[in-house]
Order: sequence, then structure tokens, then C-alpha cells
Amino acid sequence: MSLTVGIYLFDEVEVLDFAGPFEVFSTASRVHARLYPDMPKPFYVITIAPEARTVVTRGGLRVEPDYAIGSHPSLDILIIPGGVVTAQLDDQRVIDWIAAHAARDSKITASVCTGAFLLSKAGLLRGKSATTHWEDIADLRAMFPDVKVQDNQRWVDSGQVITSAGISAGIDMSLYLVSRLTTHELAIRTARQMEYDWQDTNI
Repeated sequence: MSLTVGIYLFDEVEVLDFAGPFEVFSTASRVHARLYPDMPKPFYVITIAPEARTVVTRGGLRVEPDYAIGSHPSLDILIIPGGVVTAQLDDQRVIDWIAAHAARDSKITASVCTGAFLLSKAGLLRGKSATTHWEDIADLRAMFPDVKVQDNQRWVDSGQVITSAGISAGIDMSLYLVSRLTTHELAIRTARQMEYDWQDTNI
């Protein structure tokens, strides 16, 4: 059975924060299909936004989400990318949605870059180790003193919650998730298919 990966989109989201994980999980499924054509693909990737409308990213790219909050299928993995998250932090509907799906549906909730602020606001990182973009480490510590913020980590695995540093680190974290949820071989083959030099350690 395929694992459903939901990637959250919002205005001012950082493009590679969501596009990197999207590419990893979709490529892993393509590579897996070539290796095992009679087996279900390991991942089914969808995008979710606050409303069913075009999202304008931080760089101006316009993206059409697959679903809106409240109308998407059940998720096994929820990925919260970063970008300019100020408005998202102030939207209690979004915070409640993240918290509810982490508690009810998702096997794993993960963040890229400043997405860690949203996980923290939702209470998912309380007492846990986490990381974010190097520029935002001090702010994360100041805003959420109950989070054990880690420097110089590509990603931090705290069990059901995983955080990564900025932008390209989300690709490394996603490949790690492929390895954790399927096989290390598939992760390596996925990175090779992407012609990506995977840093398969978290430093």
C-alpha cells in the first residue's frame, strides 16, 4: 500500500522547500516501479493549501494545490516547508490542522527550514530536538524555549517528528525518510536518478 505524502503550500513558501521533497518522493516511486513493476508504488504525493486557489511562492512561482485544508485524503506523512511563515503562525486554523493531523493521521510530521516554527507553534516539538535554517536558529530558540534546537544538523529525527535545516537540507531529509520507510537502496537509487549528491548523514 502506498504511503500518502501531503506537502503543505502557502503564499510566500520557499520553492525548493516543497519542490525538493516532492521530487524525492515522486522519483522514489518511479524508481521503485522500474525495479518492482508488479508492486504498489511506495509513495503517493499530494499538495495541500489553506484554500483551493493558486499559491504564490516566495519567488513568484504560481502553484495550484491538489487539495484545500479539510478536503484532502488521510495522510501518512505531512511535510511543512518554510519560507515567510509569519501569516501562517498567526492562522490558528493552520496550527490546529497541523496538530490534529500529527495526532490522528500522520505516521510522520516533518518540516523544512522555518516550517519548524509551525511545528513548534502546534506543540509538536515541545521537549524534542529540532533544527531549522541557520539564520533562524536564534529566533527558534527565543520563541520556543521548550524546544531543544540543534546547530549544524542537516536534519534531526525525533521519532514521529523530523525537522531539517534550510532549503536543500529538505532533500537530504526526504531521502532519509525514503531510506527509513522503505530501503536504503531505494534512497540511494533515488538520489542517483536525481543526480543529487545525497548527504546521508545529518551533519
